[in-house]
Amino acid sequence: MQMTQSQKILAAHAGKKSVAAGDLIMAGLDLVLGNDITAPVAINEYRKHGAGCVFDCQKIALVMDHFTPNKDIKAAEQTKQVRDFAREKGIEHYYDTGEVGVEHCLLPEKGLVVAGDLVIGADSHTCTYGALGAFSTGVGSTDMAVGMAHGKAWFKVPKAMQFRLHGKLRKWVSGKDVILHIIGKTGVDGALYKSMEYCGEGVANLSMDDRLCICNMAIEAGAKNGIFPVDEQTLEYIAAHSKRKPQVYEADPDAEYESVTDINLDEVPCTVAFPHLPSNTRTFDDMPEVRIDQVVIGSCTNGRLSDLQVAAEILKGRKVHKDVRTLIIPGTQKIYLDALKLGLLEIFVNAGCAVSTPTCGPCLGGHMGILAAGERALATTNRNFVGRMGHPSSEVYLGSPAVAAATALNGIITEPAGL
Repeated sequence: MQMTQSQKILAAHAGKKSVAAGDLIMAGLDLVLGNDITAPVAINEYRKHGAGCVFDCQKIALVMDHFTPNKDIKAAEQTKQVRDFAREKGIEHYYDTGEVGVEHCLLPEKGLVVAGDLVIGADSHTCTYGALGAFSTGVGSTDMAVGMAHGKAWFKVPKAMQFRLHGKLRKWVSGKDVILHIIGKTGVDGALYKSMEYCGEGVANLSMDDRLCICNMAIEAGAKNGIFPVDEQTLEYIAAHSKRKPQVYEADPDAEYESVTDINLDEVPCTVAFPHLPSNTRTFDDMPEVRIDQVVIGSCTNGRLSDLQVAAEILKGRKVHKDVRTLIIPGTQKIYLDALKLGLLEIFVNAGCAVSTPTCGPCLGGHMGILAAGERALATTNRNFVGRMGHPSSEVYLGSPAVAAATALNGIITEPAGL
């Protein structure tokens, strides 16, 4: 039976020669992920289950990134519960304040995921790791609990959609624009429980950071996962970050796809998602004047070093608009340190930005950038639902780091090419 890349990974982990869309399988896991919001629920279920030792103390990652540094007593209690559990079970990959990073930036950087892995995480954006040629997907906290106990999970094999990429992105256009472009066309449920699989000569022209961003937002189209083929760039990235040997799976030439979409990267424009859905996209050919109160550059979508470099290129020697609060949040401590060594943080501070320790805080309306009633934010985050970053009457617009930096300067949503 001919299989897609995702189906081959699932088949291998289920101990089967082949699987087909719709099959229900039990598969072994290479990594189970939780954070300070989802892990406490999973730990409670783990206790109810009566489980003893975890299945493998090196294959569980607990990342305290959403409400850390702890914003209040409840956040502190949640983190303490996870910290105590990690100590009790001898979990090696526990990351807290001082060494923590936004989880989907941190795990690839730490080399915890490589090509061919099967990963579940109690966070919807776990699909990020498809950029490395892994099958990774978000699950509920109960599935996380079972995964920690037994190292296995049930899967329904997804149907697949193929996206064939051609050409090369233009200046100031990034992976964020590509995925917003795709979601704008498919809708937020256009890939519901499907695998978004990328291929074509254009893949080689996307950086690993572009690919991580694109896979991160697969869930915003309703997808089960997103995945890129493993090429030389992927293997170089993995070799630089991990001692583990990758397992490369390639889609069969005649694998079945529910749909095939061609995308010319050189035609993708800077794209912004308007409230209150990631699919409500507009380009600067049709952009009204929208005044912005806050800009956030960071998150698991766009908090990597290349994202900060793009923003710094635009902000260097300039000042952000006096009415715009601009927050810069490096995705990990290493990214923070690299940005410091490159002089990026000095550029941001001189431009009037606030630079934060790594946190998911503002993305989910947790802390470090809550919006008041009627305020608007342009963010490099991945969701803009009602009340996502604060008051229900506030608005969130999604864009790339380049668009965010340009917007911070002008106070209105601005195309970077127009500066």
